[in-house]
This record gives sequence, structure tokens and C-alpha cells, in this order.
Amino acid sequence: MSSEKPVSAPAGEAYETDVIIVGAGPVGLFAVFELGLLDLKAHLVDVLDRPGGQCAELYPEKPIYDIPGLPVVTGQGLTDALMQQIAPFKPTFHLQQMAEALERLADGKFKLRTELGTTITAPILVIAAGGGSFVPRKPKIDGLEAFEGTSVHYAVRQMERFRGRDIVIAGGGDSALDWTLYLQPIAKSTTLIHRRDDFRAAPHSVAQMRKLVAEGKVRLEITDLKGVSGANGQIGAVNCFTKEKGAYDLPCTDLLAFYGLTMKLGPIAEFGLNLNENLIPVDTEKFQTSEPGIFAIGDINTYPGKLKLILSGFHEGALMAQAAFKVARPGERLVFLYTTSSTDLQKKLGVS
Repeated sequence: MSSEKPVSAPAGEAYETDVIIVGAGPVGLFAVFELGLLDLKAHLVDVLDRPGGQCAELYPEKPIYDIPGLPVVTGQGLTDALMQQIAPFKPTFHLQQMAEALERLADGKFKLRTELGTTITAPILVIAAGGGSFVPRKPKIDGLEAFEGTSVHYAVRQMERFRGRDIVIAGGGDSALDWTLYLQPIAKSTTLIHRRDDFRAAPHSVAQMRKLVAEGKVRLEITDLKGVSGANGQIGAVNCFTKEKGAYDLPCTDLLAFYGLTMKLGPIAEFGLNLNENLIPVDTEKFQTSEPGIFAIGDINTYPGKLKLILSGFHEGALMAQAAFKVARPGERLVFLYTTSSTDLQKKLGVS
């Protein structure tokens, strides 16, 4: 996992640029590349402290298998590659701040304000905010906050953190099953707990988990999670309950709770856009919203046939950039060029 983070621009100041991108996940990052090829400069705003969105925050070391040309890449690996790809265009990042308000100025440009008082003015706004701001669904357990970040976790940022540890993984979806499989080889002991013997994960993952259980390499407990016990930020056990056993403890050093995410559209809902079930409808020619000059790409948008895939977001970003150029540079002619044959584009990329 890369330890390098881009320098975030000073907060509370006023900026002007060609394009404002709300969201610095993979789709927002690739949009920087497509816009950069057209000489459009971008500023990115993200509530997280680093680029990468969900890929970097929730599964930085989890393999992704459906990125074209990359048989396997981790969430952090994809983020690092995208950051390297857009480096020639020198995007400006405004991290750890949420887009709070938007207004259209008399000259038609947009002025975005963040919660930290930063303002960015541009003729184009691109919303690439995934599902909006996201927070993990936490177990309804009193006193859990005292252990969060030290021995209670809602994401795996570094697998090595759990080497030689006694871990309990709670949940029945893909994340819980995936991390059971990934962490079992390095953990001292691995226990999966779920309230019922029925899982929402991929059948292959469930079959692999049951095989490890049969081999004695993973312990499966069908039980209700009732609490945790420990001191000084370190848990010593999770407290469980079943009708058959009553209350009992499972000793452990770490609890990884994967109960999914709660998505919140946040202030974007106040931008005056037409919304459909917290998603933003767009056309499939420009990926423009109901508001001219505002585009939405990636998981935040919706249209007939929409597939929530990173590669779909990349395609949307490419078409968006072409349309954005016509808005940002109304007096200029847009000539479509290929990076493989255009020496001009190759100079921009620093590869000529």
C-alpha cells in the first residue's frame, strides 16, 4: 500500500479552474486524465484524506479482477496507477473536506464552497462521488467506540496488521467472506460469526469458507454478537449469545465487522439536481445532469442499462470530457486525437 499522499491545497482560500470534480475515487481520477488531454485543468474535492475513494478506504489490498488489461490489481494498486497516469496534468486536491454548497454565478460559472470555507470557481462541475459520502454500518453495541481503530475495524487497510492475531470477523456478505479467506493464511486464528447459517456472498466464496471450516482452519459460529470486552482500547473477547448456549465469549485480539455501508448523498442533494432514489439521472451522450454544465459519472449516476462498474465510469468520464470541453472552450474547435499517434498528446504525457 502506498504511503504517499498528494499535498492538499490550503483550505479556506479561493481558487479558479476549468473543472471541479467532487469525488477522488478511480472514476474521478481517470476523469482528470481525459480532461487533461484536452488541456482542461481540474480541482478535486473529497471528504477522505487520500485519493482512491472506496477502493483505497475499504479494500486497498483486496484484488479487483475486472479492470481491462489488468488481470488482477488491488484497490490501492489501481489508485496508485491512476495517480501516476494523471501526474502530468498536475491536478489540485482539496482533501478532508466536504462539498457543502453550490451557486451559479452571473457569468454562468459555478462556485463550490466546502465545509472548511474553500471556494472553487469553474465553468464545469463533475460529480464523481460514488454513492455519496459513506459510513460503515456498525454493530449496535454499547462502548464499541473505545476500541475502534485499535482492535475493532470496519475496513482492512493493511493485511499485515492482522498477521499472527486472533481475529473474529462478523458479517455474512462478500466483504466478510472475502476477508475470512484472505486473512486466514496469516492470522493465528480466524473465526467467522453470523446470526444465521445463510450467506449473501458469492457461492464460490461460501464454498471455500466451508471447506476451511471442515479442515479446521476457520471456526464458524452461528450466533448473535452482543458486545465486546477488554481495556485500554484492546478487546479480549467478543460476547455472543444463542438460545442453545446462552451467553458465551469468544477470545480474540481483533473484531472486524462487515455489515455493509450506509450511503449518504449529503449536500449534493441540495445542488438543485433532479434525483432518482438518491441517484442523479444523466443522458448517455454527455453524462450531463438536469443542470447544464453539471455532469455526473460513476456510481452516483443512473440511466437505462447502467452497470455499477469502475470500467463503466471510465467510459462515462471520456464522453463527459468531450462535452465539457465544448462548454469550457466555446470558441475553440475540438479535434479528436489518439494518444498512440498524436505527438501533441504524447508531449502532454511526457512520453514523446
